[in-house]
Amino acid sequence: MDTTQRTEQQRSADRRRRELLEAADRVVLRDGPQASMNAIAAEAGITKPILYRHFGDKGGLYAALAKRHTDALLDSLRAALDAPAERRERVEATLDTYLAAIEARPQVYRFLMHPSEGGQPGDPGFDVGKHSAPLLRRMGEELAQVIEERLDLGPGSQQLARVWGHGIVGMMHAAGDWWLGERPCSRAELVGSLADLLWGRLAAAGDKIGGPGF
Repeated sequence: MDTTQRTEQQRSADRRRRELLEAADRVVLRDGPQASMNAIAAEAGITKPILYRHFGDKGGLYAALAKRHTDALLDSLRAALDAPAERRERVEATLDTYLAAIEARPQVYRFLMHPSEGGQPGDPGFDVGKHSAPLLRRMGEELAQVIEERLDLGPGSQQLARVWGHGIVGMMHAAGDWWLGERPCSRAELVGSLADLLWGRLAAAGDKIGGPGF
């Protein structure tokens, strides 16, 4: 097999993988944590063994869906952090971007972050609880990198940036999960309250010399 044939085969496989992930997304939007491999295979018009062939197992499919949605969320958060605005406005915009994302697609959020409450007989739901922590850690590390690149935190800045990054992500996740379930206030009110909580130390930190600014 020559290089051209291998390249075309890879493109075809990548295209098919995207189609299967889009089918999985449709099921997740409909069923949330109840999404099953049977339902996803049916939505894609294939048998379950073919679905396993592409992703290995449920964990492989979950990881692919998680990466797809986490990548999109991180892109949106970076855009909010890079927006031309005052620091307080960017902090609020970043918080609002996260909350808007989980509000717009609550079933996707629940699929990614909540353990399944069950599934079809013989096809139990995804065991997503064991996978959600790595997603939050990835977001925490991404935010820590942004903080370290942009803020002058003094001695021990790398460690402190990681503390802040993971702490802020943990706060957003816990507060957002509570808010999405109970809706005790408007999104704008929650954003303002969380920004108030963060603002004291963020306001005091100077921009890192040569950095893009925070």
